[in-house]
Amino acid sequence: MTRTQKGIPGRNCDSLRAFRNPTCNTVPVRPRLRKKLTESNLGMRILLLADIHSNWPALAAIDEEFDACFFLGDLVDYATDPVPCVQWIQSHATRWIRGNHDHSLAQRVIVRPSGTFRRISAAMRPHHFRVMSDEQLTWLARMPVTEHATVGGHRYLLVHASPRDPLDEYVGESAEQWKLRLAHIDVDFVCVGHTHIPMQLDIDGMQVINPGSVGQPRDGDPRAAYATIDDGKVEFHRVAYNIDQTVEHMRMSEIDPKIIKQTELVLRNGGTPPNT
Repeated sequence: MTRTQKGIPGRNCDSLRAFRNPTCNTVPVRPRLRKKLTESNLGMRILLLADIHSNWPALAAIDEEFDACFFLGDLVDYATDPVPCVQWIQSHATRWIRGNHDHSLAQRVIVRPSGTFRRISAAMRPHHFRVMSDEQLTWLARMPVTEHATVGGHRYLLVHASPRDPLDEYVGESAEQWKLRLAHIDVDFVCVGHTHIPMQLDIDGMQVINPGSVGQPRDGDPRAAYATIDDGKVEFHRVAYNIDQTVEHMRMSEIDPKIIKQTELVLRNGGTPPNT
């Protein structure tokens, strides 16, 4: 199988931008085996995505060639267009794992609106339950919390938060903290999400990679964040997307205007707004 090509509407719907192109007649169905994931696949280009959070315009703005796609959790919450995001990951990701928001929404956990992000999440939940099918919610609930893969001769551990607490623990750029959490792990790359902040650490020869957030960056840069690993070389990427379109979708979804204002500040500032 050759590398997924970008920008070929009508012939190949594997391009992020082609996914909703009118010349793509059907939503592509994820193959059972996109590419045999063994050490024999050398020269592989891996697309790392995390924390999409129902922000389809942000995901659709990414235009990359890739041989494999690893999704590192949190497809849902914080915005209002989860369905195409879920469909794209189901159709194109080679490996995927569950994030804390995927778990919480699928289990219908009640969100206590005690801060900016919790208020946003609580306000978006009813809309998610209206537009997502039971099958999609079940799929979220059954996503694994960790995955191992060997691709292009490199060994990968995928986990949303940390190996010690796959769903919820926040570990920043502290090499000391990561060293404790990787004490009994033997891989080449540990790929994580959760913090919404891009990061690369070398811990005794293991690379800890956080590609940042596609749908809600929190590092002061509002552009969608993601990463690629090409034959073992890590590159971080940013791409601008139409935030107006994301906000307008919230209005069309009849979200509380106060919540939309808070969310828009987060998206445009690339981080946490003042509590308002």
